[in-house]
Amino acid sequence: MTQPNPDYAGRQYPPGDAAAVTADAIRAFATATGAANELHHRTDAARAAGYRDIVATPTFLVSLAQQAEAAYINDPDAGVDFSRVVHSDESFDLARPIVAGDVLTPQLTVESVKSVGPHAMISTRVDFTDAGGAHAASVRSSLVVRGEEN
Repeated sequence: MTQPNPDYAGRQYPPGDAAAVTADAIRAFATATGAANELHHRTDAARAAGYRDIVATPTFLVSLAQQAEAAYINDPDAGVDFSRVVHSDESFDLARPIVAGDVLTPQLTVESVKSVGPHAMISTRVDFTDAGGAHAASVRSSLVVRGEEN
């Protein structure tokens, strides 16, 4: 079995496809994660609070970030065996609230690839820009690729 390629540390992938953030997607994610705040479900409540439309939970971006990370995971030269991946950590840095109607473009950076015994630790960052080109958010993920014990 091969280890993830350490030469991918620092690699930045080209921007991914722009994704429209829809009210239905925000509501579905909020419902699935138990986020009951009316700002995630009702347009009238979000607008009364000063938002353009319903507001995504910060963790909503994980679904878009994972789509961007697929470019790395599915890159055959990266050496990542997805069947051995364990997700260890995720963090979100929002420059502003994400709301329905936003169009976000992701850009993936593989921040680090380190061997730890038979395992590998991978850190990625997906930066999202909005339709105007402004930074909207970043999602950092830490993955463990389990190696084989001898």
